[in-house]
Amino acid sequence: MRDAFIAELVAQAESDDKVVLLVGDLGWSVIEPFAERFPDRFFNAGVAEQNMLGLAAGLASEGCRVFAYSIANFPTFRCAEQLRNDVDHHVLPVTIVAVGGGLAYGNLGYSHHAVQDYGLVRMLPNMLIAAPGDPQEVRACMRYLADSPGPAYLRLGKAGEPSLHAAPPRVSPGEWLTLREGDGSGRSFLCTGTTLAATLRRVEADPLLAGHAVHSLPLWGARHKARQLDQLAAWQAIVSVEDHYADCGFGSWLLEAKNAAGIDTQVTIEALTPPPAHPLSPSLPEGAPTCP
Repeated sequence: MRDAFIAELVAQAESDDKVVLLVGDLGWSVIEPFAERFPDRFFNAGVAEQNMLGLAAGLASEGCRVFAYSIANFPTFRCAEQLRNDVDHHVLPVTIVAVGGGLAYGNLGYSHHAVQDYGLVRMLPNMLIAAPGDPQEVRACMRYLADSPGPAYLRLGKAGEPSLHAAPPRVSPGEWLTLREGDGSGRSFLCTGTTLAATLRRVEADPLLAGHAVHSLPLWGARHKARQLDQLAAWQAIVSVEDHYADCGFGSWLLEAKNAAGIDTQVTIEALTPPPAHPLSPSLPEGAPTCP
């Protein structure tokens, strides 16, 4: 996915001299094609993500289309105020490029696990979430963002994701893409992001799931719930799949859309769930006093 992103970014920068790339002192072995081709439009802000978002907002306010690249938690939770006040509130053409969604950086620990980012970003009313399921959807999302610049959160996998589409599909906010038709029984999985490949493998390997369709929703956000109504109503049961905590993520967003319209479609969330209490957390002895 990262290679597809940088290839599309370079192609867009060749025809649009307002395209700018910012990094937070990472991305090496990925971002060099842009940095070497457009050194005057490439800035390394260092390990200072809040400053990076402020710089991104400033450049965007002067007409640039800015892409700010970092590991998923760093340009979101660390920069929540700048993201909310500077980028989203002013509807600026800044795309946060978050690499390593979900548990992609699992060996680096919780500081690098992006399992609450949807919950934060989807509360921002002008932010478009772009969560492609394969490299072809990355290219499709990048082309949509070129035609419709605005505040966006592009959530990528880390590396090695297979292409599931033969070519970049046409994408539109809130619109489902069909990867597998199913048998007409009215049951489907609806994925966002890198859960798509694993879901397809699961359906193809499990005879009990053979009748299910599989859809992907790469573009969604606070403004696009209404587009779910007709699509949901066409199915008896939907299972949403995401690499995020169950609370406040994609499935929660889908349920909010369904419940507001009173649709009968059954929606079930499959997501990461909050971990159990840390095994090293201290516990109070029996009978110890507690705070009132």
